[in-house]
Amino acid sequence: MPLKSNEVSVVILGGSGAVGKAALKTLLQLNNIQQITLLGRNPISTVKTNCVQQHKIDVSDPRSYQNYVQGHTTAICTLGVGQPTKVSKEEFIKIDKIAVLNFATECKKVGVKHFELLASVGINAKSSSYYLRTKGELVEALKALDFDRLSIFQPSMILTPTNRYGIGQAITLKIWPLLKPFFIGSLRKYKGIPVNVLGQAMAKNILKEGEAYEVLQWDQFYTVSK
Repeated sequence: MPLKSNEVSVVILGGSGAVGKAALKTLLQLNNIQQITLLGRNPISTVKTNCVQQHKIDVSDPRSYQNYVQGHTTAICTLGVGQPTKVSKEEFIKIDKIAVLNFATECKKVGVKHFELLASVGINAKSSSYYLRTKGELVEALKALDFDRLSIFQPSMILTPTNRYGIGQAITLKIWPLLKPFFIGSLRKYKGIPVNVLGQAMAKNILKEGEAYEVLQWDQFYTVSK
């Protein structure tokens, strides 16, 4: 059934991750969302509502999902390697850049107007860090697709309630909140952001007016999530 001009429908790639789940939780609470389509390697078993459709796909093969992105006004992408240092550069680029760009390209082909990307603070296509450079190159490629609206979310440390990646993350989750008083002025963007606030911001931002190209960081996360 075609959507009316004032209806919003969202297709999400990476919804099973911490940020994706937080965004989905908020989307399900918003009255303006008519349809949500989740694309991923495995369905989310806890999601059981008529407005959500789930499809198991191969994130590396656009043909596995090209029919599922049609009919949506907005796309949210939170896909990414959880621990980039634990995989090869080639694998990181394959997931965090190529797979995301393929998804965005398919979305653009079928008329998705608004694309939201979970990125990272400090990304730059000319960075000496391959992680930040790859993310920066991705954003430049997304800009070239010329969506009506492109929203780039740039968190620093994402604070999750549980440790997902071992002792390194456990230490970081303990220490990062203690550094908050030192992140002032231009350093505010490096403050840790609770995953639920980031998810709320990604969800609620699609219902707010924004620029054709916009970068959202720590301050904007709290403003938009209210």
